[in-house]
Amino acid sequence: MASAAEQLAANVSLASFSKAKDLQKRLLFTLGALIVYRLGTYVPLPGIDPAAFAAQFNRGSGVLDLFNMFSGGAVQRMAIFALGILPYISASIIVQLLSSVVPSLESLKKEGEAGRKAINQYTRYLTVALAVFQSFGTAYALTGQAGVVAIPGPLFMVSTVVTLTGGTLFLMWLGEQITARGIGNGSSMIIFTGIVANFPVTIANTLALGRQGQLSTGLILLVFVVGLAAIAFIVFMERAQRRLLVTYPKRQTGNRVYEGQSSFLPLKLNTSGVIPPIFASSLLLLPTTVASFSQAAGANPYFSLVTTYLGHGRPLYMLLYVGLIVFFAFFYTAMVFSPVDTADNLKKYGGFIPGIRPGERTAEFIDRILTRITVIGAAYLALVCLLPEMLVSATGMSITFGGTSILIIVSVTMDTVAQITGYLQAQQYEGLLKKARLRGGKRK
Repeated sequence: MASAAEQLAANVSLASFSKAKDLQKRLLFTLGALIVYRLGTYVPLPGIDPAAFAAQFNRGSGVLDLFNMFSGGAVQRMAIFALGILPYISASIIVQLLSSVVPSLESLKKEGEAGRKAINQYTRYLTVALAVFQSFGTAYALTGQAGVVAIPGPLFMVSTVVTLTGGTLFLMWLGEQITARGIGNGSSMIIFTGIVANFPVTIANTLALGRQGQLSTGLILLVFVVGLAAIAFIVFMERAQRRLLVTYPKRQTGNRVYEGQSSFLPLKLNTSGVIPPIFASSLLLLPTTVASFSQAAGANPYFSLVTTYLGHGRPLYMLLYVGLIVFFAFFYTAMVFSPVDTADNLKKYGGFIPGIRPGERTAEFIDRILTRITVIGAAYLALVCLLPEMLVSATGMSITFGGTSILIIVSVTMDTVAQITGYLQAQQYEGLLKKARLRGGKRK
């Protein structure tokens, strides 16, 4: 089966792209929205000294490195988008978890478009609460750092909370606009842009460490080879499918008899996509960020234990990271794919899996196959995300561009290319239909 990139290469031409006006508008809108996001990561927070904060950040950023990567460097510059879109991601996690255990939210999911809008509204409200909480913690931590805040006090606290919360809400709105009027998932595109923006800096810093003699040439080559191998492995696994043979018997409709047909029910090896690593990273960032802020402000010395044991490369961090990735891989797969509904649809249209009785038996068979391939998919996600952590523990080098970043970049790129391919194919089909109508009109 041809990949989305191969289909895109076969369908792209200057003529086809010039005719796809809707695709051009969506691409331009997405590009403009992402430029606005990047400009916002360079607007400093009012009331702080950016140079002093950058010095404090470079002296010992710790867990904030991951925050800085997801925000496109906004944390290091303490910009108005320093919180990024992670509060919205965290709110989505909480709402999705609650929707599976709270009966009222579970019933909303079954109400179609109206229920989806209501759940999205609850997610926005929770995003505001989380952004206020995190921005208050950020303001409190900044106040405790000498020389960073020009005029500490209640006014600085209020302005910081309002600015950072407003920045997060703007990014949430911008992501929704990209999803509706642009290309790709808006939240994923914002995270993707932030990671890619730091990619050249990460490469330059790694090469600079090699020139200074802090890293050997062999180790740098090993890192790049592992990165390229990880990209190839991710592409292979994201395209992997388990195809179930589905047979449709011969049927008669009116005076016409349709012969029996066979097709496949594709089950992706990684149905959950890039969601589990993002969700796992977001949940692990919450306690460590609060602990690091409190420790920086001198609130409680016991918080240093949290930052120590949940640091990158630590056994407890790896264990929790793997556990959360596996949990969200199964949880999100169960949310987006229902074996019971799939079996009912097959039975409704007369389809069946050879050797399996339609209905409940088919649902059990699909669920068993889906569970097995999800185990492989979860193991693949855990391996890709833990590989850089194990490399850090073995070599002692600092790698901010890890497996989660590569996974996000590859997955978002593949999804975006698939959407562009779909628009181009739709444009070709519309052109063929118009030609057929014109020829039909001439015959008359």
